[in-house]
Amino acid sequence: MQKVYGDAKAALDGLLFDGMTVMSGGFGLCGIPENLILALRDSGTKGITAISNNAGVDDAGLGLLLQTRQIRKMVSSYVGENATFEKQYLAGELELEFNPQGTLAERIRAGGAGIPGFYTKTGVGTMIAEGKEEKVFNGETYILETGLIADVSLVKAWKGDAEGNLVYRMTARNFNPMMATAGKVTVAEVEELVPVGSLDPDHIHTPGIYVSRIIQGKHYEKRIEKRTVREA
Repeated sequence: MQKVYGDAKAALDGLLFDGMTVMSGGFGLCGIPENLILALRDSGTKGITAISNNAGVDDAGLGLLLQTRQIRKMVSSYVGENATFEKQYLAGELELEFNPQGTLAERIRAGGAGIPGFYTKTGVGTMIAEGKEEKVFNGETYILETGLIADVSLVKAWKGDAEGNLVYRMTARNFNPMMATAGKVTVAEVEELVPVGSLDPDHIHTPGIYVSRIIQGKHYEKRIEKRTVREA
């Protein structure tokens, strides 16, 4: 199976359709699939349900898809740092399914593991629990959360090979490994595409069995999402 594609547009060809669900890796602007997001924007695909920790910022990450109004719904944990998100949500133009961060990560992991649901104490007694099934274990109340899967998962790694084996770097690992398992099709972009056999098997974070397509990305911008400095 040929997994290596020449660019992001080619890697997404035939996978996209209006109303689809897309997982997008990253945390803030760290470890986001920049090239694949741009290709998704340029495709014009509409009505997207985007599953991601956050929606980037106004001019980067998934914020680019909000600018073009291609996202219908966000399934997220953190929604700050994005004025476009705020305006669209408050105007009733964007749906939001809000999740505690650990719950979101576990929902994605569960989906990738074929687990349809699980019980957690997080959110019990809050708005998060509204409308959800409750169950008592050992005298403690838990709420039912469902696993998540996507039509396509877009992930970013540091290194990868032609078989789709991936290695992430430091905190850029974040949501990427879970999302790689939870997509019906997973497309990866890497900073460095290396020969098969050059990755130490003990250092591979995502086995290639989960990855259908892979590209070498270009022109990565190492941005700081929010800069905090001390006064001189």
